Amino acid sequence: MSDTPFSSGTNPLPQSFRSALARGLRGHCPRCGEGSLFRKWLKPRDACPSCALDLRPQQADDFPAYIAIFVTGHLLAPVIILLALDFALTTLQMAAIIMPLAIAMILFQLQPAKGAVIAMQWWNGMHGFKRERADEVASP
Repeated sequence: MSDTPFSSGTNPLPQSFRSALARGLRGHCPRCGEGSLFRKWLKPRDACPSCALDLRPQQADDFPAYIAIFVTGHLLAPVIILLALDFALTTLQMAAIIMPLAIAMILFQLQPAKGAVIAMQWWNGMHGFKRERADEVASP
């Protein structure tokens, strides 16, 4: 964890949880919003290249996958109902439509969900992250 105080440069600390979450969803550092959060598709960097925030304490584990599955299931439920009621599709035809769509949706959501979980952990000071707020840094 970086013990050096974050200097409010071009991208100061986020003002709200929503702002930090948006940075994580975009795959950017939740602290500065500039550095890339990931070095590979789902592999977070050890530290932010811009502000040196230590990202090793993150423990996203399986939570991003649960989020992706939950969202995909809720978005596909009406599609499945529509296909079942309005079209005379066999089980194989239904699976041929739904399975690739579900897999694509889950894969599309995994990295943003993981970024959001890491941002949530940073914002709340969980798992070894230091809790930082813009108003706390501005005051002496």
